[in-house]
Amino acid sequence: MPNSVLELVDMLYNIISDAWGLPLGAEKCVIKRDQVLDLLDEIKAQLPVEIGEAKRLVSARADYIANAKQEAESIRRAAEEQAKRLVDEQVIVRTARTKANEIIAKAEERSRELRKLANDYVEDALRRTEEAISEALNEVRQSRINFRNAISKSASSNAEQQEKNIDEE
Repeated sequence: MPNSVLELVDMLYNIISDAWGLPLGAEKCVIKRDQVLDLLDEIKAQLPVEIGEAKRLVSARADYIANAKQEAESIRRAAEEQAKRLVDEQVIVRTARTKANEIIAKAEERSRELRKLANDYVEDALRRTEEAISEALNEVRQSRINFRNAISKSASSNAEQQEKNIDEE
């Protein structure tokens, strides 16, 4: 069984591209309706899973940012405690403040980097999901148009054949 919407769309594409062509209708083909409909049903069933995965990624990103903030706060508290212990002498105090500020700046920079990486990752995952959904929808729409055109041409061919039969009688 395919695992993703993209694999299902690829299968649908292969079914349509490998389908038998109709005589005098290069763009028309014969496909197994049940097989295509089953694939479309699977795609519809998978979309909530893909969307759920995107939501999970957004939630994971929020957890990641919260953890980074906690880590930054922990580092800040540790720096403050160290600075308090070094208050005995003025030179030590200045050194401690400088180091504390550096640690805080590093923690904030790390937090910003982690937030940016998480945002970029989630944005990319959502973009890929959106593209997959869009491609699947476009293929389904094109298949429906092709199907309607085939039905329309088939109906008009049948009508023309009936007229010829009537004229010959």
